[in-house]
Amino acid sequence: MNFKDFLAAMQALEGNRNITKEIVLEALNEALAKAYRKHIEIPDALVKVDIDHHTGEVNLYQQYTIVEEVEDDELEIGLKEAQAINPEYQLGELHNIKVNIDELGRAAALLAKNVMKQKIREAEKKAVYDEYIDKLDEMVIGIVESVEEKFVVVNLGKTLAMMPKAAQIPGEAYKEGQKIRLVITEVTKDTKGAQVLVSRADTKLVKRLFEKEVPEIFQGIVEIKAIAREAGERTKMAVFSKRDDVDPIGACIGPRGSRVQVVIEELKGEKIDIFEWRENIIELIKNALSPAQILAVIQSEEKRGIVVVVEDDQLSLAIGKKGKNARLAVRLTGMKIDIKSRTDIEAEGRDWNREAQAFSLEQEAKIVERKARKLQEERAKQAELEAAKQQVYSEIVEDLTLKDEESSDFYEEKEYVPSETLVVETPVVKEVKAEKPKEEPKPKRERKPLEVRHDYVSKFEAIADNKPVPEKKEPLKRKTKKQEEEERRLRGSELKKDKDYEIKIEYTEEELAEIARSEAAEKSQWEDEIDFDEFEDYYEDEE
Repeated sequence: MNFKDFLAAMQALEGNRNITKEIVLEALNEALAKAYRKHIEIPDALVKVDIDHHTGEVNLYQQYTIVEEVEDDELEIGLKEAQAINPEYQLGELHNIKVNIDELGRAAALLAKNVMKQKIREAEKKAVYDEYIDKLDEMVIGIVESVEEKFVVVNLGKTLAMMPKAAQIPGEAYKEGQKIRLVITEVTKDTKGAQVLVSRADTKLVKRLFEKEVPEIFQGIVEIKAIAREAGERTKMAVFSKRDDVDPIGACIGPRGSRVQVVIEELKGEKIDIFEWRENIIELIKNALSPAQILAVIQSEEKRGIVVVVEDDQLSLAIGKKGKNARLAVRLTGMKIDIKSRTDIEAEGRDWNREAQAFSLEQEAKIVERKARKLQEERAKQAELEAAKQQVYSEIVEDLTLKDEESSDFYEEKEYVPSETLVVETPVVKEVKAEKPKEEPKPKRERKPLEVRHDYVSKFEAIADNKPVPEKKEPLKRKTKKQEEEERRLRGSELKKDKDYEIKIEYTEEELAEIARSEAAEKSQWEDEIDFDEFEDYYEDEE
């Protein structure tokens, strides 16, 4: 049997109906196995279908169980007979005998066809259900397939969805081939297949449209807390900002109302009221009943609902056309609201000002209690988390301690037990170093006793001892510049004697001329100061 055309058909099924190739191959195996059992009229027969994906060939085998003694020759085969075919056969194994598929009768082929259809249909139902169950409450784009009196059939791409009359926007006309945005409200799976229901009147459609148009809602900065809708008429939506620097109402409206206008156009002119969410039920009800001015919010006499007090001229505005405004406020808050004028509430004899103040204090106390409870829950969760972390840490430390003990036991030192084997010691050749001649110890220098010198003798001691008074030492005189130069020259000459080389000082011509002038000036100075005639007279007297 050629399988190439069948593979092409499977690829078409996989692309069009979202059915994988493995599902189709499993359906084919089961169909051929049932067809062959019907053909041989043995419902308990073991059948194996082998499909070669490269050559496209399909082979069918009937399997026989290898036993010691054959009791049913249509299902079993003897061990000796099987080993005659293949010596490696063992008891309990299966022996395959190839069967010609072309020999199957018309009834068997028809059965295989029906089984294939049934399996593919079941797989298709499951694939559709798995595809759209994850998209529940999500917005999708569909094409109107047909318009009926009680419902509209919409093509979603991989299945046909149904939009009932109640799920349509009143007054909206649909045409075949029209693209519309819808929200998936229900996905069911029954014997007939997976059924998908869509809606344009659901409040989730408004929420998804705002998520698409407002980035702050999609990012989670602005949250839609509650929403109530009268499809085609009016929608009330309470929003809340998680950041103080972001205005939730302004973010939803957009620059010059551009964002909310896109949603209104998609909903065919439906009016949308956007207000800020409040935890205080009194403030929330006042916002929900806008644009009417509310005087007070009090509890009913049975304390099962809320009574809203308004001025006489605001009563119709608070209730709205056909009670629409009050009905949307009830849906949004989830509370029973009764709207009464100031005249009616005073006619009942109720002090609504005092009741309003008491109810306001009660609501504030509830808000404080709710915040305290929430804070306590968060602290409890944090404590549980810290306890869990501590437990994990202690387990890790205990595990590491056990591992360290095991490793210390493994590396524990053991006594060395010498074996009785013969050990041959190799001679160790030591390197002999030449001894250095011992140095004679240096003679110790004898310390001389300290001599106490008494150089200073006072005048009184000298007179008493008849000793001459020591003369005072003259203070050191500061040397002149010439004397310092002479001493420096003498020290230089002494240094030259100690060195093997001679240091020659090189002078420039200008320096030599300067030295010559200074020497001539000194010589002339000496000649002027010394009187040579006086010395000549001295030498003559001696003679």
